[in-house]
Amino acid sequence: MYKVFFEDVVVNARTRFGRYEMTKEEIIEFATRFDPQPFHLDDDFAKTTHFGALCASGWHTSAALMRMLVDHGKETGFASLGSPGLQDLKWAKPVYVGDILSVEQEFLDKRQSKSRPTLGLVTFNNHVYNHHNDLVMSVTGTMMVACRPKK
Repeated sequence: MYKVFFEDVVVNARTRFGRYEMTKEEIIEFATRFDPQPFHLDDDFAKTTHFGALCASGWHTSAALMRMLVDHGKETGFASLGSPGLQDLKWAKPVYVGDILSVEQEFLDKRQSKSRPTLGLVTFNNHVYNHHNDLVMSVTGTMMVACRPKK
């Protein structure tokens, strides 16, 4: 199942991937369930705000990032085993109806786990861009990555 392990991670490597289109229906559905602020739910209200139009919740953008990460990991066989947490999350620009998102991921550092010798810890930066190549979100964090099994 896994093809890309901790040992294969190259520090400073950057990869661009993913495609996620934000639809009006999905923005409203997500906001209704998780972030029911009026600028995520009502076109007319959103036009009266500094957003100027209906926009996605930052948490929705985060969920879209997670979807693109998981899909990319499945495609590449990346041996991700979850994350102990994030150190920095910023929503730089609103995400609007019709925006098509993609991710640029950079591996900043890696180290072997001292307590769990079968995994490594990789520090990453994920930048999410819209189809105009505007940065809409960035997050720095750590992920656990399986080490290549010993033969």
